[in-house]
Amino acid sequence: MSNKERTEPQWVTPSSNQDVPPDYETIGTIFGYALQALSWLLIIVTFPFSMCVCLKVIKEYERVVIFRIGRLVFGGARGPGMIFIIPCIDSYRKIDLRVVSYAVPPQEILSKDSVTVSVDAVVYFRTSDPIASVNNVDDAIYSTKLLAQTTLRNALGMKTLTEMLTEREAIAQLCETILDEGTEHWGVKVERVEVKDIRLPQQLTRAMAAEAEAAREARAKVVAAEGEQKASRALKEAADVIQANPVALQLRHLQALNSIAAEHNSTIVFPVPVEMFGAFMKKDQ
Repeated sequence: MSNKERTEPQWVTPSSNQDVPPDYETIGTIFGYALQALSWLLIIVTFPFSMCVCLKVIKEYERVVIFRIGRLVFGGARGPGMIFIIPCIDSYRKIDLRVVSYAVPPQEILSKDSVTVSVDAVVYFRTSDPIASVNNVDDAIYSTKLLAQTTLRNALGMKTLTEMLTEREAIAQLCETILDEGTEHWGVKVERVEVKDIRLPQQLTRAMAAEAEAAREARAKVVAAEGEQKASRALKEAADVIQANPVALQLRHLQALNSIAAEHNSTIVFPVPVEMFGAFMKKDQ
């Protein structure tokens, strides 16, 4: 064998058969039973004072995962109520099952159309499997918070600014689905994700406000022009009606006088139609 072959590391895939030799496992089991016997003997000798250490009260919203000599105790998580702990060989960890609300710190996100925005969100989650939250991850709550920040940045980074502002519910649902899939093996259930606020840069806010104001002014001018057009059409139709019947013009004059008299004016201007002078002009001729 050459020197090169000797210096190369030999990677071996670990397997369960190579973890612990059978003899060592048997010896460990024997010592474990002996330690349990000594612990029980200590409990009996110091009874009833040992009950102050062995008995633990677990609240309704808590569960306890117990490890005995490093192994998970058969039966899963314990609680609520009173549980029994063997000193020296048992270690336990309390898990809170209540919903945790986490306010995601403001995230500076670059949108798909290259606009930088600051996004705030809130994530509500709870521990659904106490055993998985202890065995599968070091700190399930802290890991879920970090994943929430990363998921929010990735989900919003695929959206444009218009989609961020108009599709908040869809974005929240997408983040909730991604988080729920990522935390399933950690024993964590994501209940809800809400996008609180999307803050735009000040310059972009001013530009959008100016654009909106210009659009409103343009719509106002169009509406005013349409009103003038409809009013001129109505006046034309009224003139046609008055022209067809001369008495209508006289009635309109009387209505105008009635309106002027109601305002207590001292001066009244009475318009005289030119057609009234037609008869006098014919007589002179």
